[in-house]
Amino acid sequence: MSAGGPGRLSAGAIQALDDALRPLDDWAAARWPGGAGLGQPIHTVYVPADQAAPGLCSDWGRRARAALDEFGATAQELASAVGLPAAEVQDAWPLLLRALEEQPIQDLRVDLEDGYGPHSDADEDAHADAAAQTLLAEAADPAGPRRCGIRHRSLEASTRPRAVRTLDRVVGRLMQAGGLPSGFVVTLPKVIHLDQVRVYVVLLDALEQAHGLPSGALRFEIQVETPQTILGPDGTLPLAPMIEAGAGRVTGLHYGTYDYSAAMGVGAQHQRADHPVAQTAKAVMRLAAAGTGVEVSDGSTNRLPVGDRGTVHANWAEHTRLVLGALSDGVRQGWDLHPAQLVTRHLTTIVVQRRGLPEKLDRLAAYLAATGQGNAAAAPSTSGGGALDEPATAQALAADAMRAVESGAAQTSEVESRTGAPSEALRALANRRVV
Repeated sequence: MSAGGPGRLSAGAIQALDDALRPLDDWAAARWPGGAGLGQPIHTVYVPADQAAPGLCSDWGRRARAALDEFGATAQELASAVGLPAAEVQDAWPLLLRALEEQPIQDLRVDLEDGYGPHSDADEDAHADAAAQTLLAEAADPAGPRRCGIRHRSLEASTRPRAVRTLDRVVGRLMQAGGLPSGFVVTLPKVIHLDQVRVYVVLLDALEQAHGLPSGALRFEIQVETPQTILGPDGTLPLAPMIEAGAGRVTGLHYGTYDYSAAMGVGAQHQRADHPVAQTAKAVMRLAAAGTGVEVSDGSTNRLPVGDRGTVHANWAEHTRLVLGALSDGVRQGWDLHPAQLVTRHLTTIVVQRRGLPEKLDRLAAYLAATGQGNAAAAPSTSGGGALDEPATAQALAADAMRAVESGAAQTSEVESRTGAPSEALRALANRRVV
């Protein structure tokens, strides 16, 4: 710096500051890589292992369409049943039918835990073998899921040996048949302590070595279904350390509606995914996962759309209400347990993604044009409805646009022409690091 100028710090002092903070920069980049969760499935479907077989996803799609034909044969009837505006359901109708035909299940989990129930070791071995066959067949099916995997028994002392045996057997069968299917993930249930995550990572590393898998190939979700996962005995919040202890293997935090609420003393008649104790848990989950790339998923509802018309309509309406609430909270994934729930899962997601989409795209076009990232000719004269959008809002708008494309609620050409930017640029903006 020149003598007598306004700046008096030497280059060496500035370099010392940079050197002191660079390790923190590296740590923060690894700990919070960012990402808007693009590619996250809208749901996870749980099917007990003794009921899973190749062709499962297409069969669920057909059964969902049959329920729609019987109980919501027109957009008007379906709108009346679920409580959504008729115009929005009419707009979403062809997209709903396409989703039920082309990819009814986006994420499949073959359940070898609570939903599967007690079985002999011989039966569970056979069902583990069959689960591997089902996953491979569904992953190869054009109508199959984006992701798939299993949930094994918990690491509690009574079920720990069986959990390891089942996981080892499923991975072995998959490798014998050619390798892990794309998007393979394991659900780790009933976590109560950080050490379970640490030991599980060691187990996965040993399995990879035993089966000739590359390091990090086995990834897992932490199922949040115990209060101890939210608040530790020392008053700390264990979830964020659990994600870090996962050493890059943790893909998601999944809320367990009924185990968690029961453990919190909520009576059976009041257990639901939007109960205050559930909302508290999911708020902590979102805080722990923010900026990490780890996805947050809601749990399930046991009010299934089966029975007479009145019962189906009432439970469709309840499912729609829960999905709407979760989406408004930023929780874009939940669990589905019955084919007829696919109707309201896809419908509600499509409706929400299409709400205000033209305005969102216009705001995004105005922001991109103003910052020199888009085509100025594509920017609306109203500058996106008069909104003064900051980078964080533009990131959210880009993420909304790309999620709409991924779910089939919008076409890539529509998004690109209206924003004046290629989808690759929009995806990069959506995945911008916040930290």
